[in-house]
Amino acid sequence: MEYTEKLTRYVASFVDELYQNGVEDVVVSPGSRSTPMSMTFAEYPHIQHWVNMDERSAAFFALGMAKQQHKPVALVCTSGTAAANYYPAIVEAYYSRTPLIVITTDRPHELRDVGAPQAIEQINMYGEYVKWFHEMALPEATPAMLDYVRSKGARAFHTAMQGNPGPIHLNFPFREPLMPDFTLNNLWNNETLLTSHHATLDGERRLSNRQLDQLISQLAEYRQGLIVCGPQMDLALANSVTELAKHWGIPILADPLSQLRTGDHDKEYVIESYDAILKSQQVRQQLNPDFIIRFGAMPVSKPYLLFLKEKQGMTHFVVEASEGYREPTGSPTRFIYVEPAQLCEDLLAASSLSFDTSWLSRWQQMNRIAKQYLLEPEGEALTEGHAVTYLAEAAPDSSTVFVGNSMPIRDIDTFFMNRTKQIKLLGNRGANGIDGLTSSALGAAAHGEKVTLLIGDLSFFHDFNALLIAKQYNLNLTVVLINNNGGGIFSFLPQSKENSPHYEVLFGTPLDIDFKHIVTMYQGTYQQPTTWEAFQQALSESYQHQGLSVIEVQTNRQENVDWHKRKWEQIQEHLVSLFEG
Repeated sequence: MEYTEKLTRYVASFVDELYQNGVEDVVVSPGSRSTPMSMTFAEYPHIQHWVNMDERSAAFFALGMAKQQHKPVALVCTSGTAAANYYPAIVEAYYSRTPLIVITTDRPHELRDVGAPQAIEQINMYGEYVKWFHEMALPEATPAMLDYVRSKGARAFHTAMQGNPGPIHLNFPFREPLMPDFTLNNLWNNETLLTSHHATLDGERRLSNRQLDQLISQLAEYRQGLIVCGPQMDLALANSVTELAKHWGIPILADPLSQLRTGDHDKEYVIESYDAILKSQQVRQQLNPDFIIRFGAMPVSKPYLLFLKEKQGMTHFVVEASEGYREPTGSPTRFIYVEPAQLCEDLLAASSLSFDTSWLSRWQQMNRIAKQYLLEPEGEALTEGHAVTYLAEAAPDSSTVFVGNSMPIRDIDTFFMNRTKQIKLLGNRGANGIDGLTSSALGAAAHGEKVTLLIGDLSFFHDFNALLIAKQYNLNLTVVLINNNGGGIFSFLPQSKENSPHYEVLFGTPLDIDFKHIVTMYQGTYQQPTTWEAFQQALSESYQHQGLSVIEVQTNRQENVDWHKRKWEQIQEHLVSLFEG
């Protein structure tokens, strides 16, 4: 058998196996050494291939697609530093528990460490940020080797999804010639079988009756509790956890990325303004829960983090679907490793617990007060917080809002209130970086979903290469670009109060860029409204437009800080008087 046939059948078997297990998308960054893999994916009829020349953008694009679809997306690149550009997105995927199948191609072993061009050390290059690494064998087409390559494809998919989802890495060495031969007969020899090489059954995790009784007995000793829902993507949790809160009569503090603030489930017990409530130390001192049960990752809210640190005598439970120790305060914590929605249903079925109704009423009253001040209009001047309010009203039902880091996620936390529309809120909160956000939002929009990206000017600048893929594939994305000409979040931090001559250069970092030119270069539409009426109109038009729409909201960093602080002071004053009364 000629080498080209061996190469072709080997790679074709791998690609077909990924499809048999559930892969439907691959993101390819062009290169020479990756020719066998990229050409085979392009030829294979059942997997859609996306071409993104910038490897960093490509990896974040795949990440956003995987977050939206809740299943692995494959990535393919050539050898050398191309693979290194995947690193930031792989770190984010690891911490945000997002499945990716990272396929790097490589020089064969005899061309490594001998000065060959475009050859770097790719063995275990992502370290502990991938769940599994495997150096693939050189291509062969014996029955045993075709079974081997299929087994690795099946294992890659299931390892990426098993337990806490995450990225895996396969490194494929290829010798020349690199061009496959697609005229071969019976190339996709498993195409009609529709079976995985390693079929897998993964059972659900739940507490035994004895463990459930122990948990209920402990909770029965308490009077005041909180359910906290941090960032998580289990859409089944909303109904289960809100039913549990209703049954017990306790409040739920819901992070915006918890998927609890939107949808048709009961939100009577969902306290969405808890971040604003807990900003006051005086208020935090008056709130003393006996226990907290947290689902999902640690919430975005820093006041909640301070609140948790201050309540040292409280019993703290963290529910994890598989494994992990996501508890950054160092407080004594009891971890419960079960399916979260299943735990809620089991607690509902097994217990008749009830708690202090005045505690619930107090939280609901504080939530109403906070929302009153947060939503109070203040003239026509555009503000970063109310941009979120109008965005939430305008975003279509059954759409996605992708949220940038730094100030956008914090304004979403504060100003995105409960609503019945089914809006999925996504973000890159694993490592909380500002890189790759536009790419991820475009990945979330890749299959026709309506997506709105809320992003700051530094983050948008950091990833504007992503706009090329919006142009190439005519993807629909509405971008609300908050431009305060720099790093607005630092204006809220101690660095801004030092009056240092270095502050503006090191932290303020003004760009002084006319973003309109960037948007038009990629054939997007651009608007810069100066009134709320114009902003609403721009949002409405963007959802009717095919392709990229960017709506720039210009604000002033210092005015933004002052505006936020006035809101928080008003809320604190009213809440403190409530306790004193």
